[in-house]
Parts: sequence; structure tokens; C-alpha cells
Amino acid sequence: MEETRRALLLIADIGGYTEYMQSHRTILGHAEAATTRLLEKVVDAARGFDLIEIEGDAAFVSREADPLDGGATLAAITEAVVAMHRAFHVERRLVELNLCPCESCTQTSELKLKFVAHVGEVAIQKIKRRRKLVGIDVIFVHRLLKNPVQVPEYVLLSEDLYQAAPSPPDYPVQEISQDLEGIGPVRTYFAEVEDIAGPAPPVPDPSSLRRVGETVAILGRGLRYKLGLGRSASAH
Repeated sequence: MEETRRALLLIADIGGYTEYMQSHRTILGHAEAATTRLLEKVVDAARGFDLIEIEGDAAFVSREADPLDGGATLAAITEAVVAMHRAFHVERRLVELNLCPCESCTQTSELKLKFVAHVGEVAIQKIKRRRKLVGIDVIFVHRLLKNPVQVPEYVLLSEDLYQAAPSPPDYPVQEISQDLEGIGPVRTYFAEVEDIAGPAPPVPDPSSLRRVGETVAILGRGLRYKLGLGRSASAH
């Protein structure tokens, strides 16, 4: 295990995932194929962050915080959230408009993306080729996923991350107190993603050729899941 270092910790979590999977775990594994594609695009959009792990319906990413000052840490999270959210909904729309008529493909509009973020000390644990972050702050950011925020798409910031900035962000933020399991009472701050990014521009409808290509991609991935060759948790 390496020495500890300060890191930005960000989890992007698909809202509505459980209901979606329970309702649509049918036609050729299309639900699994769709959510895998969404998570892949979310991770690709988090430039400057490393993928630590895919955790079912969530992507856990991180980057070093030491090169960033207080304001830059929050700005890095905000920039990543906006890019990941946009990539998620562009891909969700492409899945929705492919030519497969099954509900796994046509009802992805119920899926949303929410985020939790923290800054803290972590250690890197390497087992064979896999890298894992460990430490109380890793536990902390995962505990933030269970929270009382009611809006469907938001970013929830830890107090350490929020207070690191020299001035409040230029988007509305609400303070919320919660009691984290095994940690105790904490103050956190949340903002709606739309208030940060503004209304997302409409995604242009794909061409007929693109829709055929998207259909082939979904059918191919769905078949892989039926054959037991689907996504496994990964890290790099």
C-alpha cells in the first residue's frame, strides 16, 4: 500500500436504475447493455479523473487534489459533473431512439444521474493489476449516496469540499444535515445539476443510418450478456 495522498472523490450514480432493471431485465439483456453504455460515456467525460471502479449503477472516479487550490477543487468537480451529465443524456437519447422496440430501449428517459463528491486523504491498494482507493474518506463519500435529497439530479458536496472554495459558487446551494452510518452527524451542500449546467440543449435526432448502427450495437451487447460475457467491474 502506498502513502496517503489528498484526492478528489466523485461518484456518479444512475437514479432509477433498480426500477429500470427490475422492469426491463428481459429482451437479450438490453437493460444491462444500455446502462453499461451510459456508464462508459459518463466515465469518458470525466477528463482528468481516473476510473477507480464501476459499482453496479455507479462510477467511482478520482483525481489528485494536491495540484489544485481550494477554489480549483470545487471547480474541477463542477466541470466534471456538467460534462458527465451531458454525456449521460446524449447517450441515453441515442439508446432511446435506436430501432429496437423493446421497453429496455424505449424507456430510458426514466434514468437520471446524480453525484456525490468529497475531498480527503486516501491510500492506494494494489492487488495484481487492480487498483483500489481505501481510507475513511473513501467510506465517507460512499456513505453520502444515502441522503435525504429529493430532487432527481443533483450534486451533493461534503463540507470539506464546499468550504475549501474561497467564495460560494455562482449557483444556488442548499445546506443539509445528515447522520452518516458509522461516521455521525455531518453538514453537506447540494445543488441541482440544472442550476449548475443550465438547461441541457436538445439532442439532435440521429440519422437513419446512425439509428441502424445504434440498434446493431445494442443487439450485439445484449447478446453478449445473454452469453455471460457482459461487463465486469474495472479500474485503471
